[in-house]
Amino acid sequence: MSSEPLTHEPVVEIGHAQDIARDLVVIPNRGVGLVPNIGVIGGSHSVLVVETGMGPRNGEEVLAFAAEYAKGRKLYLTTTHFHPEHAFGAQAFAGEATYLVNSAQAADLAHRGPGYLEMFRGLGTSVARQLDGVELSTPDVVYDDTHELDLGGRVVRMRATGRAHSAGDQVVTVPDVGVLFTGDLVEAGQFSIFPWFPPHDVDVSGLRWIEVMRRLVTTNPRLVVPGHGPVSGPQVLADVRDYLELLRDETWTRRDSALSTETIVAEVEALMLERHPEWAGQEWIEKGVHCFCAEHP
Repeated sequence: MSSEPLTHEPVVEIGHAQDIARDLVVIPNRGVGLVPNIGVIGGSHSVLVVETGMGPRNGEEVLAFAAEYAKGRKLYLTTTHFHPEHAFGAQAFAGEATYLVNSAQAADLAHRGPGYLEMFRGLGTSVARQLDGVELSTPDVVYDDTHELDLGGRVVRMRATGRAHSAGDQVVTVPDVGVLFTGDLVEAGQFSIFPWFPPHDVDVSGLRWIEVMRRLVTTNPRLVVPGHGPVSGPQVLADVRDYLELLRDETWTRRDSALSTETIVAEVEALMLERHPEWAGQEWIEKGVHCFCAEHP
């Protein structure tokens, strides 16, 4: 999910693919709303694609790129979480790649997917156009907590983080080159996306998200591929952790003083914009405040 204004069609641009490590390519989102960063990770006999883009046409473009890149190697697909721009192109990979995810994400896809499909179709004609013809996919392989995928001379590690940005987040690590794919647990140059949509979806947990970020900081990767925004160094993990902790503390301090929710939102939003004037997605601050208000002890 992304908050950037849709000044461009939410279309994956294959031509912008860039090598970030040996046999590892990222198709960047280029700052375009509702386009994720997409990874293509190679080994001697297999290739793993991370994220699909939104809808079947984006999925087909990513599949075509991955198949050409693979040059006959076996294809796998995974997604960091179930949100439409990350996973709703999976149908294009049916019969061409083995789709594997963590069990909590599979449950999100089955139970939350139809509602998100309808919600996103209401975001505008450009989004609805990409979602035309979507059929939600059922993963071929489902794991519970961790999974190691041998691509041949390279093992990729997938790990479910537990509830944070969504109930079913997972991270993908390529240990031999120190690359971490985070999905929307991390955005670069943008306020954290809180999909707080009561009563339809309140799975996001700011408190659990902080715990996840504290753990990710200790892994100290060389490169971080965020859900949206440029590929970054490990500092981006600490930046997200620090932002979430500050958002919690400032929200709770005002909650303890019995201020109205409207006042809390206004004051915290002003503070965060002062701290990070260059960050995009300021509309997500309010949703983060509401989430932390709900989690106030």
